[in-house]
Amino acid sequence: MAGEIDAQVAQILADVRTRRDAAVADYTRRFDKREPTGGSYELSGERWDALAGQVDARVRDALELAARRIRAFHELQRDPDVDVTLDGVRLELRVTPLARVGLYVPGGTARYPSSVLMTAIPAKVAGVPEIIMVTPGASPEALLAAKLAGVDRVFELGGAQAIGALAYGTETVPRVDKIVGPGNAWVASAKRQVYGEVDIDSIAGPSEVLIIADVTANPAWIAADLIAQAEHDTEARAVLVTTSGVLPAQVDTELVRQLADLPRRAIAEQALRTHGAAVLVVSVDDAIEYANRFAPEHLELQLVGAREVAARCTTSGAIFVGAFASEAAGDYLAGANHVLPTGGAARYASPLGVHDFRKRTSIVEYDAATAEAHADAIAALAACEGLDGHGRSALMRGRRG
Repeated sequence: MAGEIDAQVAQILADVRTRRDAAVADYTRRFDKREPTGGSYELSGERWDALAGQVDARVRDALELAARRIRAFHELQRDPDVDVTLDGVRLELRVTPLARVGLYVPGGTARYPSSVLMTAIPAKVAGVPEIIMVTPGASPEALLAAKLAGVDRVFELGGAQAIGALAYGTETVPRVDKIVGPGNAWVASAKRQVYGEVDIDSIAGPSEVLIIADVTANPAWIAADLIAQAEHDTEARAVLVTTSGVLPAQVDTELVRQLADLPRRAIAEQALRTHGAAVLVVSVDDAIEYANRFAPEHLELQLVGAREVAARCTTSGAIFVGAFASEAAGDYLAGANHVLPTGGAARYASPLGVHDFRKRTSIVEYDAATAEAHADAIAALAACEGLDGHGRSALMRGRRG
């Protein structure tokens, strides 16, 4: 199935690259049954305002609070420039924002305003001048989040054709430098295939939570957090690691009770049945070792000495310290980013942040005396690598060429 999707996506991308707006319109008619308005799929400012204005006041207030907290945390992440002189050589590291970023937002019945905040706000804090959002029909909540986050333009486009339009540019959709945001298998395949033409955030796998708990933990809270993870998707991973021999049974009882009236019960039950687990370990040391091997997207620590344990947990996307720090808080309101590495990628990858929307340029400046002083060493290293032209270039500046 994945191979078939990849092949079809490759055809769509090639067509969009060649025929641009015409191809985008053809695929949008075929898949989304949507026609362009006035020759463009761009959402007008008037319609954007009208849809965003439909959001319930309680949700609006929550989104505004989340936006303030996310912005406040990410404003602390700006990397400073580096400017240093080392023995006659001036070295700089210039940090500048990307010129334009594309944000993909799922449409249809999906409502992901939190993901809009988590992706667009760091880009704006980084100084990105223009954010282009594409969506096959965003919810009013997502459009309000886009306004709060500083999104500049919205196009009602989805699927692989939207990714192609962002990556290559069309007559109406501007080309971007980076594409971020979640999507279905077609979107994920398209992002993977355009990587290199543009940058992307990641190809996310199933979401994960691993909870380390001891006998002091509240079984009802643990069950609630496992369910919160499992209701995402039938492929979600929800794992309990504990030193308590009685806790797994207590949590299991709570799972049955809490699942009974859950609207997404079928999804959560299948995820827990297929990918859920309770792992009994002898010691907290064993639990930490297990977590570091697992490298989960989310790691909750519901045990005595949680902060000390957190210092020893080195491979997770986000760590939630103590019983009161739920993954749900991290997903929506705490302020840290919820776009996290999955599938063990936390061994080397990081949460989405301001750094993901900035690029670094090295600047090297020599004075004449240092160029002469370094010439022989440069030539020696160049000769070692069989690149004599490099050596000649340095020796000329050393006045011996």
